[in-house]
Amino acid sequence: MSETNRERVPPPEGEPPRRRRGVKKYVMISVVAERLEVHPQTIRLYEREGLISPTRSAGNTRLYDDEAIRRLETILNLTRELGVNLAGVEVILSMKERMEELEEEVGRLGEEVRQLAADRRAGIERRHALVPVTTGPPVKV
Repeated sequence: MSETNRERVPPPEGEPPRRRRGVKKYVMISVVAERLEVHPQTIRLYEREGLISPTRSAGNTRLYDDEAIRRLETILNLTRELGVNLAGVEVILSMKERMEELEEEVGRLGEEVRQLAADRRAGIERRHALVPVTTGPPVKV
């Protein structure tokens, strides 16, 4: 099986991760807890509450990538600095995710509008074409 077809799996517990481009680096809960100055039980609580979902190793050890650590930092900032309770954190994180989805949708729609404007300037009406219309030089049939 080639390297590109293999599913990326976190390294076994206790083994340092191999550093290759495009491969996520995972750390265990103790490293995350120390880095963020929080007790590991607090991180486990956030998992039980559904606020985070760490990856699991083959031995069922919780493993955290950079994205999970950033999410934990956000949770801790909301609770420590802003005094938000966990129910509020859940609402805020859900709203943040929804905003990101909507931003992607706005970008896609913006591109569609740009394409329609370019088509209109070029005199192309894609909606009523019997065959797919592409922009570019005319092709002799």
